[in-house]
Amino acid sequence: MKILHIISQTPDFTGSGKFIRELIRQSTRNGHENYLVAGVQADFNLPKTLIRADHCCFVRFDGKDLDYSIPGMSDVMPYKSSVFSNLDITDMIEYQRVFEEKIRQAVCRFQPDILHTHHLWVVSALARRIAPDIPIVTTCHGTCLRQHYLCPHIGRSIIKDLQNIDWIIALSCDQQQSIVKTIAADPSKINVISGGYNPDCFFCESKEFDGVVELVYAGKLSYSKGVPWLLKSLEQIKDLPFRLHLAGSSSGREKQICLELAGKLGAKAVYHGSLTHERLGTLMRRSHIFVLPSFFEGLPLVLMEAMACGCRIITTALPGVRQLFGTDHGTMVKMIPLPTLKTIDTPFKKDEAMLETRLAQTLKSGIEQVMQAVEPNMTYVCSATSHFTWEKIFSRIQQGYARLCREALK
Repeated sequence: MKILHIISQTPDFTGSGKFIRELIRQSTRNGHENYLVAGVQADFNLPKTLIRADHCCFVRFDGKDLDYSIPGMSDVMPYKSSVFSNLDITDMIEYQRVFEEKIRQAVCRFQPDILHTHHLWVVSALARRIAPDIPIVTTCHGTCLRQHYLCPHIGRSIIKDLQNIDWIIALSCDQQQSIVKTIAADPSKINVISGGYNPDCFFCESKEFDGVVELVYAGKLSYSKGVPWLLKSLEQIKDLPFRLHLAGSSSGREKQICLELAGKLGAKAVYHGSLTHERLGTLMRRSHIFVLPSFFEGLPLVLMEAMACGCRIITTALPGVRQLFGTDHGTMVKMIPLPTLKTIDTPFKKDEAMLETRLAQTLKSGIEQVMQAVEPNMTYVCSATSHFTWEKIFSRIQQGYARLCREALK
């Protein structure tokens, strides 16, 4: 099968970027031929091990194909980016013109059997319009639904094309309902298939405790991910023997604020920047607790990666998290309930002190369990992660590809 993969941002760094890379790897292993169209920075180079140089086509930003930086599906990205809500009409016309040109070139050269796009947003709508006779599947990563909320004028202009997508993959049941509500998609076209983790990078080894409890956060350094909340909470318990590892990046003022707050913890906070999967796996295997204090997520695959490495999990009780773990699980998973939020990913000012205290108490409990030599529950680790390897996830997606191609031949 010939599969054309399309994503409007860099195929790396973010959850959707890592998703598409694993999708291409698994697809190649299963004998399919792949082609990639992506939006990238001016100087981006794709690893040669992922896809052939003649099987990819990029829209380059920052002065190449387009003058401005990549518009992010989140307003804060782990690289230089712009914001959809700030683009003017001319910017959007040029954005669509360049992506349309690249997608048409790819379809003409590659003659795909199927298109797999990412995000229920502008580029997926373009792909549907450009290739109406080729089966198309789109994976929703959640952030695109947020863009419909932030930029309703753009959303209204593409909604008909999005409704004509043949198959939509939602990462969680809650997300499936949000897709129907946001774009009025036919529920029969939507299936819930989560993302996965790579067991070659994320696996468990014996964890040593030398008197310091190793905490790790991986993701963007942003408000919506709850990083300032995490750092302020740790200030309340900094007499405890912990060390926080921050893996990830972002840009602009939010990154600066996060690093300033981390600086107040002194040697108790270590900033690693963006890490490869291999290096992140190494960090997780020697860490005791993984913390994800996010206010908004689709399905946080990083939790599966951390769990596979034997980390205890402290996270917010978001719908995607509950789908992964159900409820709290003794020493392995602790979920923090969130109050009603002011916006889709921002708490009310009046609730911030309560949230900091709540997270500090949960972190304190988790740290004390490690100090008391409570061993990770490996039976739970195996049962929680066994269904989420990329091999198993891709098997389900591949079945969907086959179904769409059969239907197209009728």
